[in-house]
Amino acid sequence: MRKAIQHLRLADPVLATIIEQVGPFRMTYTDPVFGSLVRSIVYQQLSGKAAATIFGRLLAATGQPITPGAILRLSFDDMRAIGLSKQKATYIQDLAAKTAAGEVVFEHFARMTNDQVLDRLTTVKGIGIWTVQMFLMFSLRRPDVLPCGDLGIRNAVQKAYGLREPATPALVEEIGERWRPYCSVASWYLWRSLEVRT
Repeated sequence: MRKAIQHLRLADPVLATIIEQVGPFRMTYTDPVFGSLVRSIVYQQLSGKAAATIFGRLLAATGQPITPGAILRLSFDDMRAIGLSKQKATYIQDLAAKTAAGEVVFEHFARMTNDQVLDRLTTVKGIGIWTVQMFLMFSLRRPDVLPCGDLGIRNAVQKAYGLREPATPALVEEIGERWRPYCSVASWYLWRSLEVRT
């Protein structure tokens, strides 16, 4: 990790300042398993507190670890009663069905490229680029993922680079070229920078 931090400090003086303000790198990882992706779906577009409550209810209904079989044993009404939206219940059921059928095999992801993981997972209803990018970063621990469309990243770039409005995904991509091959580390620092009072 020292090599990544050194590269980012030298490649981008703005990011060097953020690294100094935020402090040591402490990304929290999850295992690259079915339950981690279910959790990501639950957390889409919800506050952390609301999502944690719903995910806790889902764990209580399925047991730990969450398996495709446990999800498929729940009825659609059961999932709605837990607090999942109609869309999210459908997405989680589709992921469970595709995993149970062998169309999505979590054990294979470690050997696949980022683009291959993206191609495979976006065949599941409700799993888009952002969800796959989070899975790549926080579960597969890929070091060079840049979620250009993430609003937090765009806001952080706006704040750090003194822009009048959130950076466009294209501008994030352009600025981010200097962070490669450690965009995941840079992204973590950008998210944390929003919590630092200046």
